Amino acid sequence: MFRLSIHCFLFVFVCTFILPGQQVSAKEITIKFSHVAAVKSPKGQMALKLQELVDERLKGKVKVKVFPNSQLFSDSKVLEAVLLGDVHLAAPALSKFKKYTKKLQIFDLPFLFEDIAAVERFQQGPAGQGLLKSIEKKGLTGLGYFHNGMKQLSAGVPLRVPEDAKRLKFRIMNSDVLAEQFLALDAIPLKKPYSEVFILLQTKAIDGQENTWSNIYSKKFFEVQPYITETNHGLVDYMIVTSTKFWNKLPVDIRPVLKKAIDDAAAYGNEVAYEQAKGDRQTIIDSPQSEVLALSAEERKQWVEIMKPVWAKFEGQIGKDLIVAAEASNN
Repeated sequence: MFRLSIHCFLFVFVCTFILPGQQVSAKEITIKFSHVAAVKSPKGQMALKLQELVDERLKGKVKVKVFPNSQLFSDSKVLEAVLLGDVHLAAPALSKFKKYTKKLQIFDLPFLFEDIAAVERFQQGPAGQGLLKSIEKKGLTGLGYFHNGMKQLSAGVPLRVPEDAKRLKFRIMNSDVLAEQFLALDAIPLKKPYSEVFILLQTKAIDGQENTWSNIYSKKFFEVQPYITETNHGLVDYMIVTSTKFWNKLPVDIRPVLKKAIDDAAAYGNEVAYEQAKGDRQTIIDSPQSEVLALSAEERKQWVEIMKPVWAKFEGQIGKDLIVAAEASNN
């Protein structure tokens, strides 16, 4: 009877104090990946690729469950959910990190990067990799970047020179940098949810917006915006992020394998995003609903000159060294 009681006590102790913390390597670890994009989007495909790679490389040890289309959380709420442990991976837009660090505002600065190749060089270099750690004091760890693409300007009127944007209302993400960008044009920036943009454009409650080719096509903005100016003036990118506490508690044999799977999934997703952007751009060009305007070198120079002073306004928050490093990535 005494031996039986001891065995029962040990069983209860193990179940209560060991298994819930998932510290026993024999117990499969479930990682919830929450994102807001559609399954067929580049982000959706990246998430599914990660799920596939983890299943191949860590079968029986780790399982990734993907929750797309804001099934669990919006981008504005997901970082709090990561900190609380309600989800373990997320990939919100870089502008969503303002509450946790001002340094990531660098990716909103207008005309800082010439193209996605320059963005990639900066993000994979020492400065960009250092930014992944800039949110660790807030309990978050950046695991990598993921591209959407370069931004274009659309409006109900042709935008060829900065003067054309004067007094027009543009929807922007919740970003102080983007607000200053449009104020520099003497335009009116309005912080509105992404989900409302189409109806705002359709009803002419706003005059224009900025976005990537993929977003302009998938959300059908080109159907209610007769003119799109190919400016490549900004960037829409994401950071793959987790809780520092969760990451550090992962078994040491699992962490590097999972990180490599995330890197490989991001690279795959970037290829999907690049090809989709090219295809969506051409589809919009071929569409009779919207005219794509190409800027001459002189016209583009005017946009750069009027927007570039925005950099100085945020230099103190971001750091001059980071801006210099980002500029150098264009060479």
